[in-house]
Amino acid sequence: MSQATNEKELIGTGLKKRTEEALADDFLRKAVAFTTDKLKTGKLKAMDDFGQWEAWRERGQQIRKHVIDHLDYYLTQFTDNVAKAGGHVYFCRTAEEAVKVFMDLAEKRKAKLVAKGKSMVSEEIHLNHHLEERGIEAIETDLGEYILQLAKETPSHLIIPAIHKNKQQIADLFNEESGETFPPETKVLAGYAKQRLRNYFLEADIGLTGCNFGVAESGSITLVSNEGNGRMVSTIPKSHVVIMGMERLVPTFDDLEVVLNLLARSATGQKLTTYTSMITGPRRAGELDGPEELHLIVLDNGRSAQLGDPVFQEVLHCIRCAACLNVCPVYRHVGGHTYGSVYSGPIGAVLTPLLQQDMKEAGQLAYASSLCGACYEACPVKIPLHDMLVQLRARKVKLGLTPLAERAAFKTFQTAFGNVKLYKMATKSAYYMQKPFISKGFIKNGPGPMSGWTQSRFFPMKPKQSFRDRWAALQQELAAGGGGGIGGAEAPRERNVSTGLPDSPGSSGSSGPQDMSGAAGGANGNAAEGSAYKRGDNQ
Repeated sequence: MSQATNEKELIGTGLKKRTEEALADDFLRKAVAFTTDKLKTGKLKAMDDFGQWEAWRERGQQIRKHVIDHLDYYLTQFTDNVAKAGGHVYFCRTAEEAVKVFMDLAEKRKAKLVAKGKSMVSEEIHLNHHLEERGIEAIETDLGEYILQLAKETPSHLIIPAIHKNKQQIADLFNEESGETFPPETKVLAGYAKQRLRNYFLEADIGLTGCNFGVAESGSITLVSNEGNGRMVSTIPKSHVVIMGMERLVPTFDDLEVVLNLLARSATGQKLTTYTSMITGPRRAGELDGPEELHLIVLDNGRSAQLGDPVFQEVLHCIRCAACLNVCPVYRHVGGHTYGSVYSGPIGAVLTPLLQQDMKEAGQLAYASSLCGACYEACPVKIPLHDMLVQLRARKVKLGLTPLAERAAFKTFQTAFGNVKLYKMATKSAYYMQKPFISKGFIKNGPGPMSGWTQSRFFPMKPKQSFRDRWAALQQELAAGGGGGIGGAEAPRERNVSTGLPDSPGSSGSSGPQDMSGAAGGANGNAAEGSAYKRGDNQ
């Protein structure tokens, strides 16, 4: 999947096809399930070791909510402090504006090579494609991103972009790139990538990174990674450009401590990521390393449209830990490329249609969910993604953007279930209509919309007699036997308060517990001889 491919086309017409391809790819499914299981297990252990996880989640939610509720204030404070520290700030409403700002910076510096750290926002605006069109080489220095760049693919996971690749596939890519032959061994492959990328750090005209969090009180840019490339990209090239989503802020360093703890443990099960860098402005006089200039591009690209929305504003709380992907049963079966978007999994299914403001095509992603709520339980800042997915579906229905066949089906459903006679007629006719598709008590190769289910599962056949019919017949049978129907059947016997067992059949239930000592001809002559139960005091 090329980075230049139009996302809306992918999401719209290709979602079903990509889903079918992913489900048929046994290796992809096993690879994704294996890695997400490992990440999920690591997170659970980290939570237990950390202690008071729910209290930390609550604190994280409060911090993110406070920031988004007062985003204008903290954006102003943050960018003012970036400028005071010697940085240059550019506000961009759209992806096109952000690309233009970056291209202008590159042109002024006559840049030929851009070394990139991991940046999902640069993926969001398809920066690599635009650089390629200008004849500027962009090199991904994150190992996973570098692998995908060679494969001409987009990330499949927010944290582990090449989650769907195995060592042999990576070796094949490196062999093709280098003209050499490498064995599929992690140490050898990582060694080649390290050697290959080292020169890019030294030769790059611009270093590009994202921003995990901006600290408003100081104007500091926080980067977290498990590879040293982030620090190399942000310190060796003369120009450091940061592209940041406008919502990625915390008020203070105390708040940063909370979200960094939540991020590392939720993402990979670590106490902290290997490298946590805090950058405040460019290199100062007397400092030995760092860029000569720092440029911050603050991107809106649909984010501000969620501010004030009572349903969707919370999506801006996301800290990009990918914990929701690791527990999502849909993502775990189909991987990230199925979503046709930079952001995959539950967060992508919500965020993509909102950022693109496109419910017709991107809105289909809201249906890529079981609505099980596992994403909410996993989210370190308690974003109710499952509720948002339901609301996106409702929005799509209200806009009249669901398929005609779906609307007709629900209209028919409404009509049939709103009329008793039609309902009875429909349920009876369904029994006969299903017969051509029944095999051994199950419906196989079901017709129409049912085919999607029966391709991989059995669907139970409808019995000839419904529960309602059986219930009515039972009432008639009991009434005919003199029991007065269900309502007139023999009342349940009262329970002995000492034993919890019903009193003997002959008991009226009004004279207290009966002696069940087994003496024939006892209180009512009906106690079972030899019973081990004896009457206790009635408390």
